[in-house]
Amino acid sequence: MISRRSLLGAGIAGGAALTMPLPAMAAGAEWRLAIRNVHTNESVDAVFARNGDFVADGLAELNHGLRDWRTGQVFPMDRKLLGLLVQLREKLDMRGGQKIDLISGYRSPDTNAALRARGGAHTGVASQSQHMLGKATDIMIQGVSLDRLRGAALALGGGGVGYYPRDGFVHVDTGRVRHW
Repeated sequence: MISRRSLLGAGIAGGAALTMPLPAMAAGAEWRLAIRNVHTNESVDAVFARNGDFVADGLAELNHGLRDWRTGQVFPMDRKLLGLLVQLREKLDMRGGQKIDLISGYRSPDTNAALRARGGAHTGVASQSQHMLGKATDIMIQGVSLDRLRGAALALGGGGVGYYPRDGFVHVDTGRVRHW
């Protein structure tokens, strides 16, 4: 159950994100993401920016789709991360509506601590995870090899890229540029 305080905080933070500038976009351009959560099988297909301006409804849909699926907590995702996912999709020559499979988006501090405690530090769950800041996703894409996905993410140089072939995903974040 989402608390009223959490919802209000996400709304305020999301509203602040609407005032931040976007990187240059061509006139008439749209940024759209289609995401499917592999744990809940929920899908979101939303335009979150148009003509250089954020689209509040699209951001809200994506924030909901990228929520902590374990707790239901919604958090405003980093707009740079959303843009990076669009760039990644374009780099891979994906159609706009082709879904990115989401393993993990936002992770509440409680969820992060529980995952870390369950498997220890060697699991790749960082104590100060970018997931808790709304700046990270763990993803895979049907029909795209993890090697190709990782290579495309590295080529963009937009932040951290983690490669987890045993677990079947690539981590992408907007923290400092690094890879593992």
